[in-house]
Amino acid sequence: MRADQAAAARLARRLRLVVGAVMLLAIGVTHAMTLREFRTLETQEKKNGKAYASYYLVGVMEGLREASDASLRNGQKPSFCIENRKIEPSMARSLYQTELARHADIYEADMPVQLVMSNALGNSYRCTH
Repeated sequence: MRADQAAAARLARRLRLVVGAVMLLAIGVTHAMTLREFRTLETQEKKNGKAYASYYLVGVMEGLREASDASLRNGQKPSFCIENRKIEPSMARSLYQTELARHADIYEADMPVQLVMSNALGNSYRCTH
C-alpha cells in the first residue's frame, strides 16, 4: 500500500510541474521571458523553480524547432538544421547554458531567452546546404 501511495504522490508532483510549465508557456505566448526573469524564476521558486525553468527552455527549443521546420516546408531557409543529428528535450538547458557562457559579453539581462536559444541552435546545428 505504501508503494502505491508513494507512486501517487510522485505522479501528483509531476502533474503539478506540468501544469505549472503549461501556465508559464501560456504566459510566454504574450510576453517573451527575459534572461533576468528566467534567472528569477530559477531562484525564486525554491522547490520547483529550476524544473519550471527547464520546462520553459524545452518549450522554447521545441517552438524554435517547429518554426525552423515550417520555414523549410515553405521553401525558405531554416534558421538551423537538425538533419540526422541528435536533439532531445534533455539537451535544452545544456544548449542554453553553453551559448550564454560562450557569448557572455553579448547577452544582456533584458534580452529574451528565445534569442539565446535560437543562437544556440543555430550555432550547434548549422545547415550544411
